[in-house]
Amino acid sequence: MKMNQQLLQINRNFIVCFVISASLSAVVAQSLSGYENHLKTTITIGTGYLVYFGIFSILFYFDNKNRYKQMKTSLIRKEIVSMISSFGVGEIIFLVIRWPTLYYFLEIGIEPYIASLVSEIISTACYMITVTVFLRKTKTF
Repeated sequence: MKMNQQLLQINRNFIVCFVISASLSAVVAQSLSGYENHLKTTITIGTGYLVYFGIFSILFYFDNKNRYKQMKTSLIRKEIVSMISSFGVGEIIFLVIRWPTLYYFLEIGIEPYIASLVSEIISTACYMITVTVFLRKTKTF
C-alpha cells in the first residue's frame, strides 16, 4: 500500500492542532471549574474549535499554497468541496462523541482538565479516522 503524502500531511496537521487545542481546552475547562457542567462543556469545546481550526487553516494554507498555484481552478474546487464534506462528516462524529463524553466525565466528578483531555483524545481519534477514510474513499488524495 502506497503512502499518500497529502493524507500524511493532513494527519500531521491534525495531530499538531490536537495537541495545542487539547492543551488550551484543558486549561479552559479547569478555569471554568465553578460553572455548571453543561456550560463548561460547551465553552471548552467552542474554545477548542476556534484554536483547532485557526491553526489548521494556517498549516493547510502553507502546506498547499504552491500546490494549488499549479492546479486548474476546477480541480481545486472539486478537491475543496470533497474536503469540506469529509471534514463535515468528521465534525459531526467529533461533536457526537466529544460533548457527551466530556459532560459525562464532568458529571461523574473527574477533574475538568483530565475530563477534557480524555474526551478530546477519544473524539479526535474518531475524527481523524473518519476524515482519512472519507478522503480516501472519495479519492481526494
